[in-house]
Amino acid sequence: MSTQNTTPDGLVIVDKPSGFTSHDVVAKMRGIARTRRVGHAGTLDPMATGVLVLGVQRATKLLGHLALTEKEYLGTIRLGQNTVTDDAEGEIIPNESLGDASRVTREAIDAGIAELSGDIMQVPSKVSAIKIDGKRSYKRAREGEDFEIPARPVTVSSFAVYDVRDAVADDGTPVLDLVVSVVCSSGTYIRALARDLGAGLGVGGHLTALRRTRVGPYKLDVARTLDQLQEELTVMPVADAAVAAFPRWDVDAKRARLLLNGVRLEMPDEYGPGEAVAVFDPEGGFVALVENVKGKAKSLAVFG
Repeated sequence: MSTQNTTPDGLVIVDKPSGFTSHDVVAKMRGIARTRRVGHAGTLDPMATGVLVLGVQRATKLLGHLALTEKEYLGTIRLGQNTVTDDAEGEIIPNESLGDASRVTREAIDAGIAELSGDIMQVPSKVSAIKIDGKRSYKRAREGEDFEIPARPVTVSSFAVYDVRDAVADDGTPVLDLVVSVVCSSGTYIRALARDLGAGLGVGGHLTALRRTRVGPYKLDVARTLDQLQEELTVMPVADAAVAAFPRWDVDAKRARLLLNGVRLEMPDEYGPGEAVAVFDPEGGFVALVENVKGKAKSLAVFG
């Protein structure tokens, strides 16, 4: 951090620790960066670790436009038990009718995963931030309400099992632990995949560990822990963040000035309708983020 106490604009890719909410990480980053202008691009459950994208200073204007629609995870699914939260943080739901997970075959597991791959309809976990009639689902669940969450479309483009391990739960129940990787669309609940896989196999299931390894173009190898960021604030400059996330449009100085003044210039044919595009001036300065609306550039955020 500068000795002049100036905080650079840009993205901070955090390796979120377990036990922290996304809001906790934002609050911590406000202290580290010494600015209130910090926001996050999508939440990560408290139990989960891994990539959380934050915006600092003017980069907060980018967050709502980042194409972070695909996410990648490594996790562990435990077959043989259900929990109230569909993950290890919730209490185990006693159910004597569940089958013996130790007898589930690899073929049955692969068939169950195939059913949960591709374009599917998923019911989010009840203990989640989904709003039902304006009220958070987890609040309704904690208050003991009986309610249903409608299924919604998600895409699971990859769901693979790397390892299957026999185990015994703390209560003596024989279980199977699956080490899995998932690539999916934004809004997909990995713990709901664990729940539904267990339900399909008749043995119950929940998520015991989760690590997000990628959000859009941002991977774990560029993420930093909060302790590392406390030692040295590593910020991806807003221009670099824009190049990584959006198509680039280089314009001359005159066009750059016009765009800064809100003039809707004609865009080249290579940019599709509704596409967000990062505009740069002749010196390589990031001028604005624009959207192609009927062939003309509509400003989404100005940075020049």
